[in-house]
Amino acid sequence: MRTLRRGHYAPIAPIALLALAVAAQFGCAATGLDNAAAQARPATAAAPQAAASQWQRVKLGTGAQTYDFPVYANHPLDGDLSGIREVIFVQHGLQRNGDDYFAAGADLLRQTGRNPGEVLLLAPNFPGTPDAAKGKVFDHMPVWSVQGWMGGEDALNPPYSTSSLQVLDDLVGMVTDKRRFPAVTRVTLAGHSGGAQLVHRYAVLNNVDERIRAGGIDLRYVVANPSSYLYFTPERPSGKGFARYDTAICADYDKYRYGMRDMVPYARGATGDALFRRYLQRQVTYLVGTEDNDPNHRVLDKACGAEAEGPTRLERARGYLRYERHLAAPLGSQRPPVRHQAFEVVGVGHNQGRMLGSQCGAKAVFGLAESANADGAACRAPQL
Repeated sequence: MRTLRRGHYAPIAPIALLALAVAAQFGCAATGLDNAAAQARPATAAAPQAAASQWQRVKLGTGAQTYDFPVYANHPLDGDLSGIREVIFVQHGLQRNGDDYFAAGADLLRQTGRNPGEVLLLAPNFPGTPDAAKGKVFDHMPVWSVQGWMGGEDALNPPYSTSSLQVLDDLVGMVTDKRRFPAVTRVTLAGHSGGAQLVHRYAVLNNVDERIRAGGIDLRYVVANPSSYLYFTPERPSGKGFARYDTAICADYDKYRYGMRDMVPYARGATGDALFRRYLQRQVTYLVGTEDNDPNHRVLDKACGAEAEGPTRLERARGYLRYERHLAAPLGSQRPPVRHQAFEVVGVGHNQGRMLGSQCGAKAVFGLAESANADGAACRAPQL
């Protein structure tokens, strides 16, 4: 059904944690990311001139709807993967810099002391329209608009019309295929910033979660510092309560990717009530930095639909967590089990490395016990 062929693969070299933290600070910068990130990785004695990780080409889809897609991975994807027990996705942000997110994730994975032969780390890299001008050549692959991939829109270049959410379906399907991955028991999709927007919407909208968990695979989602969330009703935070937003301020505040109106084709026909009840039962961990509180952050979504959710990422996260409780309360005894958890990462702003390397982040993504991560940022319950 799905085949893999090997593209480019280079083993990952040791990278200093501090350098990765610096590079991650630029993970959503509007310009100059690739050079800044490369310069932030100093040579080490173990790797005097470490080459950048190279993406691998995987073939996804079925029948006539097949397509190639680039991913960074810590194992050759055309090799023997029968020993892989866990798969961790780390999803890039606005700059579509899967290489940087892969490098940061690989370093955090090394710190856990886990057996690298049993963990597959994947960083999908959604090709975007500006990539060719930046020297990134993803030939004969779907290409998305700068922000379209974050919300699940379809690719722009014929003959490809694949939704970015369908890509995640296909990747998750690939790593849960028992013929190639017979030992996998856990799959985690983690995203920060723009990547968290995609992971959150995927956690809400996909139709494969229950089937995968019924097959004995633990499927989890980690959503860190997104600029916006998907709301199930026209209500938005208003003080400590909720009310319809003023359409005189923002006529389209409830359109997708912020609300249920004009849903993307991938999820067309879905209703907010049914989606919410199902979503409560999915294993989601929310993370937000207590210092991600700048209403003028350079890549904060400032569209009026996002502004309707709150002025900063921190306030948008707190508002959404209150909103989940608000929607769940009337369900009473009919409420399904809630499998969500949330943490505020103390003293951290919009920084992918420090968020996923925090005590709660590393535990949620990499299974690292908090007691073994004393240097990670501390976490606390959301201040709602």
